Amino acid sequence: MRSVLTVVRAAVAPLTRTRAFRAIGPVLLPPIERVLRWLTHGRVQLSGLLVPSLVLHTTGAKSGEPRATYLMYTPDGHGRAIVAGTTFAQAKHPGWTYNLLRHPDASITVRGRELAVRAELIADPAAREAAWARIESQWPGYRGYERDSGRTVRLFLLRPVGESPAVAVADAGAARRRPTTAPAQARSLR
Repeated sequence: MRSVLTVVRAAVAPLTRTRAFRAIGPVLLPPIERVLRWLTHGRVQLSGLLVPSLVLHTTGAKSGEPRATYLMYTPDGHGRAIVAGTTFAQAKHPGWTYNLLRHPDASITVRGRELAVRAELIADPAAREAAWARIESQWPGYRGYERDSGRTVRLFLLRPVGESPAVAVADAGAARRRPTTAPAQARSLR
């Protein structure tokens, strides 16, 4: 039997691909997320009611100032997170992607817990396909944002600090390599 969450996602996902949602989402959702974060002391995110969500804490690429961005993420199955710079299918890359390119050391807050991470741009075509497959298994049709934006969406793998970068993004059918010792923090994203 399908879970309630699966049914709700199936009903909501098509709405998120409409022009109306893409127009009002970037305007309405960030202030709503900030208020909800304040009310719940960072433990609940609006987007987190449907999909795994985090707050990405970066350093501004130009300003050097701290920045916080609310994002959906997809667990990669190894305690890491995949984030996509879709920006509701807008033509420009979101600011947080420039921040990560310039300053890959960042942190995330997941369910009220902060975790230091290092961001890695997923550029290899096979790794990008594997990442998109994982994302779309969680939120069907999400890659449509890339097609509709007219640009190649930046995908990032967020690794807990201390994890070896030699551990590859694994797709469902490929051989998976794991670090010999997974940091305790890494298990928090599973």
